[in-house]
Amino acid sequence: AATASATNVTLSEQGWKTFFRGLANDGVQGPSVANYLKNTIGDKKVCVVDDSTDYGTGLAQAVRETLGPVAVSDCNISVKKGDKDFSAAVTQVKGQSPDSVFYSGYYSEAAPFVQQLRDGGYTGKFVSADGTKDPEFVKQAGQSSKDAILSCPCGPATGSFADEYTKKFSQPPGTYSTEGYDLGTILLKGIDSGAVTRPALLDYVKKYDGQGVARKYQWTDKGELTTTLIWIYKVQ
Repeated sequence: AATASATNVTLSEQGWKTFFRGLANDGVQGPSVANYLKNTIGDKKVCVVDDSTDYGTGLAQAVRETLGPVAVSDCNISVKKGDKDFSAAVTQVKGQSPDSVFYSGYYSEAAPFVQQLRDGGYTGKFVSADGTKDPEFVKQAGQSSKDAILSCPCGPATGSFADEYTKKFSQPPGTYSTEGYDLGTILLKGIDSGAVTRPALLDYVKKYDGQGVARKYQWTDKGELTTTLIWIYKVQ
């Protein structure tokens, strides 16, 4: 399996011989965004909120561990995927007056959450990750999404790739379009090279070392990239 979007750390720890991750995992993303908040921005207090999913809790744990005491213990909050009423979480956040709120979950809950935070008077930064980096977040949250900071192991879709993608599909590239394109291209290259059986294609991918649209692709024995990057985006 070659994945363009799955970031849970444990996926590469199952002993699978056919797993290849095309982006950084949450063990990279979590510490990266945490260090950005406390070292680059200089936050002193951060509330970390997760959505109780495997993705949300795993990423939140990595963020909390790296933030250390900057992650306010009285403001470690768990909500549920599917929730629409975040009044209890908003009250808890306002009681701590943090510099930032980091939401570890998906855009479908991040949008109403940030709206309710703003409506409730919270004026600090709203920060989230790849699960929220979707055009639907901005569409659903509206003005409340302005200045939101979103981390992502996804490479930006720019230049000719973005132009050709938009022309082909009548919409701009999605969050993991570049990774999906790159991984598909690698597999097709393997087939074109003559690797037409499962063992041959597996061997081709294991030995692959090349540049794609998003990044360089080369994997460890566990299926993780040898070089990983995290991008920080800001909603304008």
